[in-house]
Amino acid sequence: MSLKTATVDSKKGTKFSLWGNSRKAREARLGYALILPTVLLVSLVIFYPVVYNVWLSFHEVTLNPNKPDIFVGLDNYKRILTDVEFWSAFKTSFIFTASTVIGATLVGLVIALLLNRSFKGRSLVRGIVLLPYVAPVVSVVFAWQYLFNPVFGMVNYYLVDVFGVMSEYVDWVDSSKYAIFMVIIFDIWRLFPFSFLMILAKLQSIPQSLYDAAEVDGANSWQKFLNVTLPELRYVIGSLVILRWIWNFNKFDEIYLLTKQVNVVPVYAYETAFNTYQHGLAATITAILFVFIMIFVFFSVKKVLKW
Repeated sequence: MSLKTATVDSKKGTKFSLWGNSRKAREARLGYALILPTVLLVSLVIFYPVVYNVWLSFHEVTLNPNKPDIFVGLDNYKRILTDVEFWSAFKTSFIFTASTVIGATLVGLVIALLLNRSFKGRSLVRGIVLLPYVAPVVSVVFAWQYLFNPVFGMVNYYLVDVFGVMSEYVDWVDSSKYAIFMVIIFDIWRLFPFSFLMILAKLQSIPQSLYDAAEVDGANSWQKFLNVTLPELRYVIGSLVILRWIWNFNKFDEIYLLTKQVNVVPVYAYETAFNTYQHGLAATITAILFVFIMIFVFFSVKKVLKW
């Protein structure tokens, strides 16, 4: 059919031409005109980089403007999928993501339950809880590096000199043994306020009548949490887990700023691109990461919707 042929009117079951002079046709053209800038912007900002990245993944990038990129087909994918270092980075990303998603969600849930109660100064405390999330990432990273410095850091001072918990100072940030724990704790501390905010908003919308009915049935505080609060929070918690998993599996800035010892997939892709200048391989890594994230989103969203 050509563009002048009929478009179905869902209300009347009749047909009208998109390019006709009827009122409905003019409204339809206006609607398309209004959304066109958004469609173009999304295409430029999102779809074009994704398509270009996939195109790069099939090439060996020469970085010489006078020489064309060399098409290598699936060779980059074969190299990455058989690369032990890539799978090690993938394992590290999985551990980091699973730990931080679970940790931030649980901490946010506990604090939301505590601050959902009425007490004097509650608004001030809620504002203070949000500070790690709203503070600039560079400033909080430098603060943590100072606190955990192996020479003059306050954490080592209190653990060794004041409380005697440890016998010697530890390089928490730049040690390959402790760095993964540091980035996990840092990410949970920095991002739990987001979970707290979303869960608190849902808690305040739960009808008090549900708790009253449970109390009439003889339910205690723990039973009311299990049978009223938690079921009401399941969609919010499910959405938080999905969003947090997507964000944290692609996490680069906070990890790379805090320490160079944690080789997650985004850090591995960055070093492949800018340390060894293998941009085709780096594009392949990000393409594989994109496919993994899409598979996770597909199955996790279906699971949440079934709830």
